Amino acid sequence: MKIKKILVSQPKPTSEKSPYFDIAEKYGVNIVFRPFIKVESVTPKEFRQQKVSILDHTAIVFTSRHAIDHFFNLCAELRVTIPETMKYFCTSEAISLYIQKYVQYRKRKVFFGNTGKFADLLPYIVKHPAEKYFVPMSDVHNDEIKDALDKSKIQHTEAVMYRTVSNDFGPDEVFDYDMLIFFSPAGIQALKKNFPDFEQREIAIGSFGPTTAKAVKEAGLRLDLEAPTADAPSMPAALDKFIAENNR
Repeated sequence: MKIKKILVSQPKPTSEKSPYFDIAEKYGVNIVFRPFIKVESVTPKEFRQQKVSILDHTAIVFTSRHAIDHFFNLCAELRVTIPETMKYFCTSEAISLYIQKYVQYRKRKVFFGNTGKFADLLPYIVKHPAEKYFVPMSDVHNDEIKDALDKSKIQHTEAVMYRTVSNDFGPDEVFDYDMLIFFSPAGIQALKKNFPDFEQREIAIGSFGPTTAKAVKEAGLRLDLEAPTADAPSMPAALDKFIAENNR
């Protein structure tokens, strides 16, 4: 199983210092970055069917940059103007700073947690119990936020504003990879959707995270590389070891 061409199902790194580029140069392999999935906004019609009024709320909870992008883009399509008085509660400082892409940050009231986890943001929300919170969600989500806000008796509304869909392969796209690397169960679903007759044979498959590994096995595929591990905490580290062993 010699590896020459690898598909990494993520967007191409913006930094030239990415370890993936080091691996490509070190072993002379071709690494192609090609997401199997993409995130898109729901349509204004779909949002209206949820019968939610954004302007009935005084604060927004953001858990990702995707949520920010799709919230403001959908507001623009709906012709909803967000008032200057709106407050923003974000799960990390990086997410809070991303709001600057759409509004003047210094004029806003922005709060953020330190760990990126909602549990760390919740105390800031509890300190503002009079606010009415709006939570933009993906179509695939759990009830962690809803349950925590309900338990704290915080007024809130969740609404689906974006979803994960298959990033379909075009008829002219060559699929000639020796290895495929996945980072979410949705990526495995997209593989099956794009290639319903997919036969793995000598193609190696790598996965990151336990839920992705489980999805690979449940799809009846052979899992050749699983990360993270104690000695390979990242996918690039695991991939480096895998190629070294297989390309001797």
